[in-house]
Order: sequence, then C-alpha cells, then structure tokens
Amino acid sequence: MNKETLKVALAQIAPVWLDKAATLAKVKDAIQEAGSKEAELIVFGETLLPGYPFWVSLTDGAKFESKMQKELHAHYAKNAIVIEQGDLDEVCVLAKQMSIAIYLGILERPIDRGGHSVYASLVYIDAQGKIQSVHRKLQPTYEERLTWAPGDGNGLKVHPLKAFTVGGLNCWENWMPLPRAALYGQGENVHVAVWPGNLYNTKDITRYIAKESRSYVISVSSLMRKSDFPKSTPHLEAILSASPETLANGGSCIAGPDGEWVLEPVLHQEGIVIETLDFQFILEERQNFDPVGHYSRPDVTKLHVNRDRQRTVDFS
Repeated sequence: MNKETLKVALAQIAPVWLDKAATLAKVKDAIQEAGSKEAELIVFGETLLPGYPFWVSLTDGAKFESKMQKELHAHYAKNAIVIEQGDLDEVCVLAKQMSIAIYLGILERPIDRGGHSVYASLVYIDAQGKIQSVHRKLQPTYEERLTWAPGDGNGLKVHPLKAFTVGGLNCWENWMPLPRAALYGQGENVHVAVWPGNLYNTKDITRYIAKESRSYVISVSSLMRKSDFPKSTPHLEAILSASPETLANGGSCIAGPDGEWVLEPVLHQEGIVIETLDFQFILEERQNFDPVGHYSRPDVTKLHVNRDRQRTVDFS
C-alpha cells in the first residue's frame, strides 16, 4: 500500500428529498460503488441526508405562524438523522466492510440539544467504521436560519488518513477565515468543502482555499431537480409551482495545492467521480508558503478555538 497517495470519490448525487430511508439507501449504494473501485475516502454534499431545505425560499418561509411552514419543518425534523438512536449504524458498518472513510453531510437532530432542533452537520466516519467527529455548521446562511440551528466548535477537528490529514466545513463556513485557520493549524492538508449544489458556490472558493492553504480541496455538491421531489412531500404543489427545473446543478471539483484544477467542476452529472491525490505535491507547494508554519507569526496573531460541545443544561 502506498501511504502517500489517496484515492478519493466525490458522490454527486440527488437525495430522495426529505425521505431519510430512501436517501440512506442511495448513500449506501454510493459507498459500495466507491469501495468496489478501491476508493479510500468518499464525500457527500451538505445535508444530502435527507436533503437541503429548498422549500424555505420557494414558499415564503419567513411567514410567521404559517401552518404550511410548520408542517414542512416538522416533516423535515422527522426525517433528520438522530445519531444517538443508531441512524448511521449501517453506514458505519459499510465503511468498515469496504475499508473506506466517509464525509457525509446530514441534517442532525441531536439528543444532546434536546432532540427537537435540527443542525446542518458534517460527519466523519473512519475506515474502521467509527464516527470520529460531527461538525455542526457554525452559522446557517440567510434563509437557512429559518430551519437550522447554529452549531458549535466541537467538530473543528482533523483526522489522519494515510499520509494525509483531512478536515471539513459546510458550505459558506468555507468563506469564514477563522474556522479555516482552525483546521490549518491542526495540520489539515486535504480540505473537504460540502455544498448543497451549484457551480457558483464551488468555482472560485475551491481554488482560493487550495492556494491559501497549499492543500488539496475537495468540493462536493449534490444535485436537485424538480423530479427529485417525492409525491409524499407535504404541500408539494406549492413547492413545485415556485420551483425551477434545476435547483442544484452540482459543480463538484478538486483543486490541488497550487490552486489549479485537479478535477474541473462537474455539472448536471449524477454519480461517482474518482481521483487520486499525491502527498508529494503538498510538500512541494509548502516550500514557499505555509500559513501556519514558516509563513506565520503566532507571536503577533493567534487564534483561540472553543471546542466544547454546547448544551443548555449541565448536570453535576
């Protein structure tokens, strides 16, 4: 086994929207396909499981005391992932069986925050099938705040994977300099950026982060089309009447440590894309710039990170 190469799979797929069981089946199929092709890491888009809250911007999501908004939110929460109740156990078993690490974007309904609010979370499962981190999105973006709660710093962690060190952020968190720096400072050299979809999210920031950090950056987006709304969706007619044919066109891509494309953005294509990363490339590009090593001044500027898991009640 060559420890200095890493075979990565980008799972650009559509959810069976807001259907936890059906989307979970698609996730497992993708893991099996990637594993059969000897991929060592597979990445899925932001809240792919069970889907992004597209209805909010399509149906006047800010309308107060709207029965429709309440019913859609409740449906969303019912299809969220409760890790403590074993909702990801089958994925963990599959990771171990296929010897593949996984970054999976989920809608999480955590028991440690009462079990009712939902969070956009990025879960890292190692190749032994163990959940090593759950990063809850620090700041939901714009209309997302109508349905997602803000997370905390507990998941700002990196993980060893062969010679590499992987870390990840959700969507517009990738524009936040300090969370990026928190990962760089822990030795991250493969940065995972997950998105709900669309080229406009990935085409600039992917190469920018790669150039800034002298790391590989893997951006993975989902797809979403009108045909991906199941007939069981509450208030489906109201959603479809306001929906474009394509809500998320993909744009999954990889930039190398020099900021150039390893894989240019892939549009409108559902499936698995596989590329191999070379650790040597990282060391070569760190020769002239290393943002937390020889090109840093911690005596002048330094970042403080609180990684405590936030809870409303602490019991003694």
